[in-house]
Amino acid sequence: MIHSMTGFAVQNRDLGSVSLHLELRSVNSRYLDLGFRIVDDLRQAEPAIRERLAARLGRGKVECRLNLQAGHGTARGLALNTALLDQLAEAEAGLRTRFADAAPLSVHELLRWPGMLADDSLGFDEMLPAIVALTEAALDELVASRRREGDKLAAMIRERVVRMRELVAVATPRMPAVVLEYQERLTAKLRDAVASLDEDRIRQEVALYAQRIDVAEELSRLVTHLDEVERILKAGGAAGKRLDFLMQELNREANTLASKSPATDITAIAMEMKVLIEQMREQVQNIE
Repeated sequence: MIHSMTGFAVQNRDLGSVSLHLELRSVNSRYLDLGFRIVDDLRQAEPAIRERLAARLGRGKVECRLNLQAGHGTARGLALNTALLDQLAEAEAGLRTRFADAAPLSVHELLRWPGMLADDSLGFDEMLPAIVALTEAALDELVASRRREGDKLAAMIRERVVRMRELVAVATPRMPAVVLEYQERLTAKLRDAVASLDEDRIRQEVALYAQRIDVAEELSRLVTHLDEVERILKAGGAAGKRLDFLMQELNREANTLASKSPATDITAIAMEMKVLIEQMREQVQNIE
């Protein structure tokens, strides 16, 4: 499958007292460029998220946003450590048998006692498995999004490939006639310009120039490059850089075709090819 580098995914997880929100956005880039916007309480999760993104994405500028919010309809609560409170009460009673005048523990002192109050919020270690699962789910969604976009890009490129094949099919059988026509025109001009020139010399010069304007080789290479484009699209995978190289090769052949051909209809074909190649090249920039 061909994958675009453009995609979006969002996932949420309700953990009761808190809710996790993860967004992944990706656009095209020459390399894999990861950026993170993570709330301070979850900053430790970045290495785990980075590892999973790098394992499944080849190219693209990817922005990851991870937020932590209070759970819907759930207030953060505090609970007394009743076991600790009983222990303190027992210890105080024992001490008062020996120190009858000692002041009793106040409510303020009890509430400030280490371990007396515990909140019901989750710690990072408890949330990490949920963050990892959230990342995997978001990656599944992002990869699917990039694959759908890649399918559209591949279909567009195939349409241009088909049109270029049609143009090659029109140009190829025309070339012998184009070369012959040009030979005849050039021969007539040479005879008019140099009436005394040897006929063998004229034929040699005309044949030499005919070789220079013959674009059969360029047309053959165009077909070879188009075959390779279709092969890469069919094979899928990380195809962006290979397709980009082929667009350069196709453009080179189209330029040569335009510059060498003396026939206006062949030049028009070359110009249309260049437009098609540029349209494909723009889309190739978005392929992973």
